[in-house]
Amino acid sequence: MQFSPCKGGDFCTHDGTHCKGCGRSHQEVAETRGLIGGVAKYALDMGYENIEEFTAFIAARAAGMARQDSQLERNPAQSG
Repeated sequence: MQFSPCKGGDFCTHDGTHCKGCGRSHQEVAETRGLIGGVAKYALDMGYENIEEFTAFIAARAAGMARQDSQLERNPAQSG
């Protein structure tokens, strides 16, 4: 499955099961919004002044972990 970011504004729809703007399920959109809100709240709670650096770090680490986990799922013999 390919990620499709929200286009926002008039493109977003709330009827049915999927947004007509991005094609994602409303559940996926809500969960993604929750993840983003959690990261933003954490950065604010910690008092980070360099929020862009923090969020870039989180993005890079999350992508790396997802790639690693995906590779292990495809090749279980590599896990140990």
